[in-house]
Amino acid sequence: MPRPGQVKPETDERLSDRIAVGLLTRTFPPELVDRVVAQCGREGRRNRLLPPRVVVYFVLAMCLFSGQGYEEVARLLTQGLTWAKRWSGSWQVPTTAAISRARVKLGPEPLKALFDEVARPLATGETQGARYGQWRLVAIDGTVFDVPDSAENAAYFGRPKTHRTERCAYPQVRMVALAECGTHAITAAVLGPLTSSEPALARGLFSHLGKGDLLLADRGFTWVELWRAASAGGADLLWRIRSHQVLPVREELADGSYLSDIVIAKDHRKRSDPTVVRVVEYTLQGAGFPEQDAPYRLITTILDPEAAPATALAAVYHERWEIETALDELKTHQRGPAQVLRSRSPEGVEQEVWGHLLVHYAVRSLMHDTADGAQLDADRLSFTRSIRLARRQVIAQAAFSP
Repeated sequence: MPRPGQVKPETDERLSDRIAVGLLTRTFPPELVDRVVAQCGREGRRNRLLPPRVVVYFVLAMCLFSGQGYEEVARLLTQGLTWAKRWSGSWQVPTTAAISRARVKLGPEPLKALFDEVARPLATGETQGARYGQWRLVAIDGTVFDVPDSAENAAYFGRPKTHRTERCAYPQVRMVALAECGTHAITAAVLGPLTSSEPALARGLFSHLGKGDLLLADRGFTWVELWRAASAGGADLLWRIRSHQVLPVREELADGSYLSDIVIAKDHRKRSDPTVVRVVEYTLQGAGFPEQDAPYRLITTILDPEAAPATALAAVYHERWEIETALDELKTHQRGPAQVLRSRSPEGVEQEVWGHLLVHYAVRSLMHDTADGAQLDADRLSFTRSIRLARRQVIAQAAFSP
């Protein structure tokens, strides 16, 4: 209902053209969405019930309210304007079939392009926990999403097998992402079928790294070719290495670390094309830590121990867990625990994953601004409470017109 004294606007606009999605329009303003849609060749008529801009915001809201059906999401988008009567013609919530057709027509490209346009590092000089010395801390890791068991999804993405070699219930899409450790903002991502390995997909992310970045990675990424590709743009690396890999001691350093070299597997004996690395070995002791058969081993491109002592690097490496937290936020608290994505085609799956990444970035952007303004570490803020705030804004605000 309107507030006492409030006058209904006289307008010829359609109700569907007045959709607003609170925090999401703050991060992804309508003019930006229009430009991205046009660049992707997905422009459409403004007077349709579901023009492209509205469909983009619908996909974002669909990911924000991942447990709701299509028509309920559409109702949430227009809640707060149902009292208005002076619209051109009657407006009805689009049917599930109409929304599905609109999503197919839009495709995944505008959502991916919007993410590429907006997703940027958030950390500033005031952001707590975002840097070590001269370096901005960035982590890389991968995850998978369960997708509906349609013939198209199964053929395109593939499905894992159980330990008994039985097929799993759902196909899976693989994602590898870069995240800022201090803000949990996912700033770049690449998608692929389950048969694509994380190291292979990771190559598509290294162009987002540069001088002043310190990339943290777990043992699954320590291929020599990948190491060289990741550092080619000037970024420094700090990666954990597998226990069986040979690291000959070339020079012992004053802080207990040592210089060594890594080579490709087929050059293991001759070591004719080595890449120099610095090795940091350490153990974790005390209550709560399991017994270790071998020490943790890290390799880094930072060869000078005065620039980054071994003890400091051992502590910094554990910031890598921040990307695990970011992926948990995305998959558990935002998408919902153990939920399967809703799209039954590979294009729809990709569109949906990019939508989830955009929503997560919007929430994390709000949290970063709040933390910096209050001079707090963003880790002190609750992602769950923040996404609840975003959901409340969706149904409380309305105000853009295409």
